[in-house]
Amino acid sequence: MGEAILKFIQTTGFASLQWQQVVMIFISCVLLYLAIKKGFEPLLLVPIAFGMLLTNLPEAGLFAKQTIDPVTGHINPGGLLRYFYYGDELGIFPPIIFMGVGAMTDFGPLIANPKSLLLGAAAQFGIFTTFLGAILLGFTGQQAGAIGIIGGADGPTAIFLASKLAPEILGAIAVAAYSYMALVPIIQPPIMKALTTKEERVVKMEQLRNVSKIEKILFPIMVTLVVSLMLPPAATLVGMLMLGNLFKESGVVGRLTDTATNALMNIVTIFLGLSVGASAEASKFLQPETIKIIVLGVLAFGVGTAAGVILGKIMYKLSGGKVNPLIGSAGVSAVPMAARVSQVVGQKENPSNFLLMHAMGPNVSGVIGSAVSAGVLLSLFG
Repeated sequence: MGEAILKFIQTTGFASLQWQQVVMIFISCVLLYLAIKKGFEPLLLVPIAFGMLLTNLPEAGLFAKQTIDPVTGHINPGGLLRYFYYGDELGIFPPIIFMGVGAMTDFGPLIANPKSLLLGAAAQFGIFTTFLGAILLGFTGQQAGAIGIIGGADGPTAIFLASKLAPEILGAIAVAAYSYMALVPIIQPPIMKALTTKEERVVKMEQLRNVSKIEKILFPIMVTLVVSLMLPPAATLVGMLMLGNLFKESGVVGRLTDTATNALMNIVTIFLGLSVGASAEASKFLQPETIKIIVLGVLAFGVGTAAGVILGKIMYKLSGGKVNPLIGSAGVSAVPMAARVSQVVGQKENPSNFLLMHAMGPNVSGVIGSAVSAGVLLSLFG
């Protein structure tokens, strides 16, 4: 009886639990707390954090690879989460997410104010600054490119690029990118306030012009053609983003629009979140390189936000005080989180201020900008 009990204890996860796994489980619980209690992007953080918890359960094998016994030929099919992860590894989930984002996005503010494209472009400065920083820290060109894209504040783009350039660090990049996306409301406001004056933050901007239906229909078609012909590696992400938007703006495929924005988007978000979290295995995640990636990720977000605000200040001066620099922070492509942060910070300074639609211009241009940046990096290092 005693031997049976001892054998049972030895087969439990408690017997093989290592301190690294305990650390990762603790981190996953912290992320769950932030998502559930604090409301930090729960749609992203809940599946990511729970996937992180599942993958670090000893002996569960939820992220195990398929193996074949060389003697018996017995096939171990591997863990469930490993099969979800193939959607990341093969670059399937990110373009589908982009299609859903496109179907939910109104490019009207960008069309109405094309100058906001510059603010989206400025925010991409964080990508290339971080790329140089990663090179200096000893990462290869491919790894540095994959790390730099974290600055775009675009999780699907980060996963897509990392799967192409540096799959060996995909897990750390994905977790960093999505975690920082969820923390945009905490990371951005101090930078925005530090770089602007009270006078600049209270500026009320003029109402945007109405954009015609034909403009909204032509926009995704023209962007796809121009960007894809100039930068073919960007065609996958930009093409799927614009396809989703064309579904929405055409007005003739309501069922497809509904599927792309609801059922399909929600399903893929679950699979993507779980698989991203599952990639954070203790043995691979708790490495010096991961710490470097996380630090560089903060740098990327910070520089991207700062660059957008600084260009916003320049536009404020050139326009004679008609542009509120706070909208520049929305140039990172965390849609619509970054635009909401611009609105919240601006309204705290001036309760009658409504910057949301103005901030959506740089915000949606940031989505295009991050996809284009990914295409540039793929062209250079792919």
